[in-house]
Amino acid sequence: MGRVVKVREKQMSKRNVTKQSDSVRGKRQDDGLSAAARKHRDSEIMEQKQKKANEEEEEPK
Repeated sequence: MGRVVKVREKQMSKRNVTKQSDSVRGKRQDDGLSAAARKHRDSEIMEQKQKKANEEEEEPK
């Protein structure tokens, strides 16, 4: 019976590690947006980043 308990503990430990690694890897949590809304939001963020990068690129000249 002791061996069964150890196997079960090992399985639970592995699940916990997997859950933690999923959150560390940046798995997207459900933000309640549709795919189209998420795409639109992400494109706006990327435009802002690109604009900022272009401004920083022009300043040193």
